[in-house]
Amino acid sequence: MDFFERQDKARKNTSALVFYFGLAVVAIATVVYFVCLFFFSRMSHGGSLWNPALFGWAFGGTLTVITCGSLIKMAELSSGGSAVAESLGGRLLPPNTIDPHERKLLNIVEEMAIASGVPVPPVYVMDHEQGINAFAAGHTPNDAVVGVTRGCITTLNRDELQGVIGHEFSHILNGDMRLNLRLMGFIFGIMCLAIVGRTLLRVRGGNSRDRNPLPLVGLVLLVLGWVGVFFGHLIQAAVSRQREFLADASAVQFTRNPDGLAGALKKIAACAQGSVIESPQAEGASHMFFENAMSSSMFGAFATHPPIEERIRALEPNWDGKLPRVEAVTDTGEDVVAQLLNRQRTPGSRVPIPGMSAAAGLAGFAPQTTVRIQSVLPNLGKPTPLQLRYAEELRNSFPDSITDAAHDSRGAMALIYALLLSRDDSKRSEQLNELAQKIPQTVHNQLLTLAPEVAATAERTRLPLVNLALPALRQLGSGEFQHFNNTLRWLIESDDQIDLFEFVLQKIVRRQIGQQINQGRPEMIQYYTLKPLLPDCCVLLSALAQIGSADDAEVAKAFRQGAPHLRTVDQELRLLKRDECGLAEIDNALNRLAGAVPQIKKNLLEAAVQTIGADGVIQEGEAELLRGIAETLDCPMPPFVTNE
Repeated sequence: MDFFERQDKARKNTSALVFYFGLAVVAIATVVYFVCLFFFSRMSHGGSLWNPALFGWAFGGTLTVITCGSLIKMAELSSGGSAVAESLGGRLLPPNTIDPHERKLLNIVEEMAIASGVPVPPVYVMDHEQGINAFAAGHTPNDAVVGVTRGCITTLNRDELQGVIGHEFSHILNGDMRLNLRLMGFIFGIMCLAIVGRTLLRVRGGNSRDRNPLPLVGLVLLVLGWVGVFFGHLIQAAVSRQREFLADASAVQFTRNPDGLAGALKKIAACAQGSVIESPQAEGASHMFFENAMSSSMFGAFATHPPIEERIRALEPNWDGKLPRVEAVTDTGEDVVAQLLNRQRTPGSRVPIPGMSAAAGLAGFAPQTTVRIQSVLPNLGKPTPLQLRYAEELRNSFPDSITDAAHDSRGAMALIYALLLSRDDSKRSEQLNELAQKIPQTVHNQLLTLAPEVAATAERTRLPLVNLALPALRQLGSGEFQHFNNTLRWLIESDDQIDLFEFVLQKIVRRQIGQQINQGRPEMIQYYTLKPLLPDCCVLLSALAQIGSADDAEVAKAFRQGAPHLRTVDQELRLLKRDECGLAEIDNALNRLAGAVPQIKKNLLEAAVQTIGADGVIQEGEAELLRGIAETLDCPMPPFVTNE
């Protein structure tokens, strides 16, 4: 199953979720009706089991409560995974944290993001949770967050933590997160009767003589609400359990280290706190976690995760059943060493890594200057251990000045500016002089320091560097971001050239940070057919056809090679002139295309690959452009690497 099939399956699972939700509503409404009928019959001394008017009130009232509860919860979750993390008591980790456990966690997340081609997600730590657990939440890879308990980062070693994070990245890549958020909203609605009941039970009158009926009403609603709780757990189990096995398998394929993931599960089984989450919000989000977030209860049969012993044996068939002694991890390996060096080094210094250079290629890897057309889409959404090792070495290969800048909000701005400077010496000098008037002096000084080092890095490092800088850029205030965004637009247009890759980098930054500043996802229309998107496809393919050549015949050939892969029926596609597919048109096209269903995106990316590769090869810069476009479409494409 490829990336697009997994995404499509996740989308179709939403239909199953809606079906389960409907059954639960009918069942709860039926119970409410019979309870009401019982009290009504006692008051009216009637014996009929059917009362249409009463059924209408019971069903309508139940449906209203559940629907309103679900809609309110979904509105709360509209900003993406950050809303979930904050509701569970998560604290956003600063990218320049000096805590060794937190540094270890952030390094692992950065490496996995680079290896899988997704933007580096915000990372939250639940400081008050001592159980070993984690989750990933969001609507798409572009607004995902990773949440981890304090017990997880202090109890697991690096390999075990990497296995857990790999499991969560599998949920990001498999399209599980959007379903999880919708499920969270539905579960809240279903459990609303119990929530209202618990609230009313706490209501007391002004004195002991008051006859306040609300606690009695609350007790009735609480009893009825347990029906919702039952169905809520049933739906969570039906939707979630099998996906955990699949995520375990994907994590092992990613890291090639089943011992790490199995070791984490063993520590959960052996740990006194296990994987329990103490937050009162954990019940509604229990299906999101790495392992069961709720303590054993009468709903054990409806657990959101398979038995932990089954998960361990699936990873380690010869497991003897013995559990390790669980102790806090005091040695966090190379992350602690790197942190100590980070504290002691002087500005401009560099941790020496023999044989490794971001400019000249990485130890153990050959610079892949060309990419085979056939290898592009099969790798999409399927990162490998080779790419994970490449990501780790790439991150470690950058000069300290670049790494430090990427982890600081002002330094990150300077880094992005440096990536977008013209390669022409005279034009770059003009840009730097003009930027001195547009940006703060401290940022300009950092830019002057970074520009030579960034210019020396390989082309394939530009997209990873942008993604590494995103967590720091998310810390910008709205005013800072607006000024930064305007400066980016000026910088891209200042050399009087349309560099599509520079535009894509800018779009990634604007999309990520703008979404964070606006506290929500932009409204997006979902497209299930290609017809309304054909003009947008023509804009993108025409722009891509014109990248590799200025010769009209070659441009037309490239467009003709790519267009058929859109698989249109009786629709004529037209190659647009250069002034018809400028940056504004491309921007609008990508915004609309991001709302297409997975199969349309698959055909579009195949058409883009064929268009760019019409001359028989895809050069390194063209490959990175493809990766950037894929990222704007929520289709993460891993880096193209080979062994030497």
